[in-house]
Formats: sequence, structure tokens, C-alpha cells
Amino acid sequence: MKLSASFGLISDLRAAFGVAALPTFRAVCQRPSLALRPTELSRIFMAAVWAAFAAPTDEGARPAKLALISPHATGAVLDIGAGYGHSVDYFGASVKAYIALEPNTLMHQAIRARAAAAGFSEADGTLLILQGCGAEDAAKIRVQLDEAGLQVDTLLSVMTLCSIPDPQRTLAQLVRQVLVPGGQLLFYEHVLSPRADVAWWQRFWTPVWKIAFDGCCLDRPTHLYIEAIKDVGADGEGVNMWSQQAVWGKEGEPDEHLFWHRAGRFVKHS
Repeated sequence: MKLSASFGLISDLRAAFGVAALPTFRAVCQRPSLALRPTELSRIFMAAVWAAFAAPTDEGARPAKLALISPHATGAVLDIGAGYGHSVDYFGASVKAYIALEPNTLMHQAIRARAAAAGFSEADGTLLILQGCGAEDAAKIRVQLDEAGLQVDTLLSVMTLCSIPDPQRTLAQLVRQVLVPGGQLLFYEHVLSPRADVAWWQRFWTPVWKIAFDGCCLDRPTHLYIEAIKDVGADGEGVNMWSQQAVWGKEGEPDEHLFWHRAGRFVKHS
């Protein structure tokens, strides 16, 4: 693996600190107790980073999202880690409701604005921004869905599963408890590379990267986690969760890329 690829993240870190260091410092000056709350501090930093780089990141992923979301998303879509709500830009007419799960409340107003521009609003029940929960809180998610009279037809994850704690357990719970039978899981994620040299550098950088970027890990084989999800049969034994599954890569992406992407569509058995 070329050294330029191995250390390519340094320029990303420099750019992130360039836009987020000052807003984070100001937040600490206003609330000194933040210095003792690393998780909250990381979210402030990440919100500032994402405000600057969400749009260009979205643009770079546009072809992949157009191939994944636009033709497949349908019904009520639960967007895990919605960020600033860019996923709504790719919805077609078959999407009837947008359910945004974004633990970083600093991004909620931007989600409302972008959703409104796409025709989704809380006033008419086509927009639900989940409150007080993360992806790991399947029971809390179910309560809010029931209160809103919604069920999840499409579970969508875009560049999110890299930062969710205990992703295997969390994914299994969401698919089992939240996604309707016959519903689909759509994902576009950066994952652990199958190349040993690239994977080594992904593991090398992850401890630093996750501190700066709200828990984001470079070394998770997320696509394999999804494939391995099992349902529980009537006899208590594990049975195959998926009736259909397909995984593909990002067109034109080099093998040496530390952000090695996979996209996929998995349909839950009915």
C-alpha cells in the first residue's frame, strides 16, 4: 500500500480541526463543564465538521445514493443517523414518510428544513424526528413509532453504522423489532477492507479517528454483520433473516482507499 494512501487521513483531520476547533473552543468557554463531557464535546465538534463537509460528502456519494435509495426506498423510511437529512433528496414518490433518527440534537433543525423542502413535515405526520434515543434503543423507537401511527418499511443507513456502539446487536434488534416483515434494509457504509495491508492501516487510524468524529470506526465489516443477522424461529433456533440480499461496491473506488465502501439491499423474510 502506498504511503500517500496510508497517511491520507492526515489532511482530512487537519481540515476537520480547521473548521471545528474554534466553535468547539467557544462552546467550552461558554460551558466549561463540557471539558468533562467528552461525548457531548465530540458531538459539538462533529456538528461543526458536518456543517462544513456534509454537502461535499453527499455530492461525492451521489451516484451510489442514486443507485441505492432512489429506486428502492419505499413507504415509511427510518433513516438511522440522519445527520442533516440529506437522504430525503434521493426519495422518490413511493416514500410516504420520513423518520429521522439523529442523536445529535444540534442537527435537528437542519433535518426539519431539508425535509420540509422535500415535502415532509411534522404538521401532517409525514416527518417524525425521534427524540431521546439512539439506534440501540429499539424499544424506545417502537414507542414513538406507535404514537405516530407509523411502521418502518425501509430501514436506511448511510455512513452511520461505523459509529453505533455494539453494531451487531443493534442491527439485529432494529431488523427484528422495528422493520416490518417483507421490509428492506438499505445501506451505504465504509467498511473493513478485504486487503490485509489496507485493513492494518484502518485499524491503526481508528482510535484517533473515533475520538475526533463521534465514535466513527474505520475497521468494521458492517456488510458482513448485516449478512449474518438471524431471526429466531418457533423452535428458538436461528433462521435466515433475509429472503433477498445484494451487496456491491462504489464504482471507480481504488482498492487502497481507507474508506472502502459497500452498498447493499437486504429484504427481510415475510
